Amino acid sequence: MRIKWHGHSCFEIIGSENSVIMDPHDGKSIGIKPPISNAGIVLVSHSHFDHNAVRIIKNDHVLLSGETGRHEIKGMTFEGLPSLHDENGGAVRGPNTIYKFVMDGITICHCGDLGDIPSEEVVESLKNVDIIFVPTGEVYTLSIPKLKNFLRTIAPKVVVPMHYRVGGLTIPLKTLDEFLENVSSDAILYVGNEVELSSDDISEFTGIWVFDR
Repeated sequence: MRIKWHGHSCFEIIGSENSVIMDPHDGKSIGIKPPISNAGIVLVSHSHFDHNAVRIIKNDHVLLSGETGRHEIKGMTFEGLPSLHDENGGAVRGPNTIYKFVMDGITICHCGDLGDIPSEEVVESLKNVDIIFVPTGEVYTLSIPKLKNFLRTIAPKVVVPMHYRVGGLTIPLKTLDEFLENVSSDAILYVGNEVELSSDDISEFTGIWVFDR
């Protein structure tokens, strides 16, 4: 399985049989390079422009956009878990869907723009996932202290930061520095633009993976 970062909250997971892209943007609308992908499955956590540019995926694909519940697609099971984009019951920025699925024996979770701690039922279903993608730019999403408490509760093997300020980005997010503050350097792995691994490897990879584009 290969994981590739397309910038912002857009990651692509390429497995032995399927490829999944999550929260695609169009690049120019947010000041960074657009994704180039032929993924057959597209997941969109919520309807904001920097997460739902499905039009950039030119080939035929199956789309899940904000759908909760269990969905069977191309031999895979995707679970959409309800959450909110703000701490006011979604009144400010609406709902957000967390997607969880297993590819090549590795459990993946993409949190989209998580703006509030999910329900106890959702938190329980996220415990001990292998890799979780979380927004760390703090503006529009969980504060860093609340995010870290959330991560301590669910205890994933690998945390991948996303949705933070990088060069060129026109969305006013915070940088990654605050999230990484007080984290041991031994717990941070800089993986470049993409990383390849198998289910046999995942137990050896723990901590925070920082991608670069």
